[in-house]
Amino acid sequence: MKILLKTLVAVLSITTLNACNANSKTEVIDLAISKTVIETPSISNNPEIKVALLLDTSNSMDGLIDQAKAQLWKIVNVLSYAKCEDQNPNLQIAVYEYGNDNLNADEGYLRQVLNFSDDLDEISKSLFSLTTRGGNEYCGKVIQTALTQLNWGNNTKDLNLIFIAGNEPYTQGDVSYKEASKLAHKNEVSVNTIFCGDYDKGISGYWKDGADLTHGNYMAINQNAATVHVASPYDDRILELNKKLNKTYVAFGSQGRQKKEMQADQDANAMGYNKANAVSRTVSKSSRLYKNSSWDLVDAEKEESFSYDDLDKNELPKELKGKSKSEIKSYITQKSKERETIQNAITELNNKRKEFITKITSDPNNGLENAMIKAIKIQAKKKNYKWD
Repeated sequence: MKILLKTLVAVLSITTLNACNANSKTEVIDLAISKTVIETPSISNNPEIKVALLLDTSNSMDGLIDQAKAQLWKIVNVLSYAKCEDQNPNLQIAVYEYGNDNLNADEGYLRQVLNFSDDLDEISKSLFSLTTRGGNEYCGKVIQTALTQLNWGNNTKDLNLIFIAGNEPYTQGDVSYKEASKLAHKNEVSVNTIFCGDYDKGISGYWKDGADLTHGNYMAINQNAATVHVASPYDDRILELNKKLNKTYVAFGSQGRQKKEMQADQDANAMGYNKANAVSRTVSKSSRLYKNSSWDLVDAEKEESFSYDDLDKNELPKELKGKSKSEIKSYITQKSKERETIQNAITELNNKRKEFITKITSDPNNGLENAMIKAIKIQAKKKNYKWD
């Protein structure tokens, strides 16, 4: 069963809800962090939407992975409008693969591909790096591992979600899915299960029971359904703006060049599906969730901890070599203004694009994106999230 697409995580809109609950008590267990895991610190006090995508990379799930890659940006775009008590939630996504013969048998044929991260380019790169090979799919084991390795925090306003997809019985492996479900419930993490195949077969394979035990959602989808991309008259203009947007990034530091190359690579991956998918990525890049303060001076300058005095002159891009602090600051200010103008233009064109698409098409009912949206709406409502 090829790649269980779990990678879709996140979200969707919900239109009426009040303000985030702060009444529920959260029990926190000690987290056993793997030596290879680097904990991502919270960059603000805003609530967070945390999604762990558990992807089966055994045989037969190529279609599901395709859906995940193609629909990632649509999901991100929806999440960018989320609100919780007038705060803008941050988005953190982690990715695991499991069920692949190439993975370590002693560790349950699973691997953490990406720890919780808000780097959308890293998330995209992780999805495109996955390959499939037949193996054993141990749902209980991978859920337990994600719960204990990842830092889920204890903020009652956070929306903590696991999405796991597959088409084999949910009961396989030495770790009972019921024990894993108890751990998820204890730590207020909802496990949403996506069975790739017949709805009733998924129920008999205990996928619904796994979701019910954690107050998550059970869904069945046709993983081989092709993602429908709708062209619009605004696509070319949005993609032209993407080229201009990329020119506003000022790479610095030891990772600057590498990260900017990754940005270009993920643009190419999105375009590899088709123009509409590349447009969705461009819209994501114009949203508040696309943050690159670790390597881009325009984003870094907005951080409270940033100081021009701390810049290593040896790690500046060539256009800023030998410049004074005031000259550097003036350059970054100009690039920031250019970016804001371009992002506003993209947003305006995308609003027209959405209106156009709404008039000529309707969403399918059994795709991954729709399944994720349904689940997020229900669980976001419990936390009283709402969308602009």
